[in-house]
Parts: sequence; structure tokens; C-alpha cells
Amino acid sequence: MSTSLPTTHRTLTVPEVMEALSLSRFKVYDLIRSHQLKSIKIGRCRRVPADSLRSFIDSQLEEAA
Repeated sequence: MSTSLPTTHRTLTVPEVMEALSLSRFKVYDLIRSHQLKSIKIGRCRRVPADSLRSFIDSQLEEAA
């Protein structure tokens, strides 16, 4: 099982974000609701742009430093 970010995707599903961050569905949606993780909604589908996930990870690394 690979935990690296898919490079062929421009947007990620919530399950893909869950796997990439090793977080629960509730926590991913909590990050989206609190605007810490940017996402878009297409119809009923929620998608997270790969760049937004990278930015979130970078910001968490900066806070930890």
C-alpha cells in the first residue's frame, strides 16, 4: 500500500486524502469545515485539489518547526 500522493490526480477524493494523511473521514471533513484544507464540491462530490493537500502538509510542517 502506497501512502504517497497520487501524481496522476489533480483532485483527490476524501478516501484518498484519508489514506494520504492516515486520518479518519470525520477528521478530513473537520479540516475542510474549518477551512484548513481547501476543497471543492462538484454536484454531491467533494474533491480536494492535490495542491491544497500539499499546502496543508507544508503549513503543518512549518508549524511543527
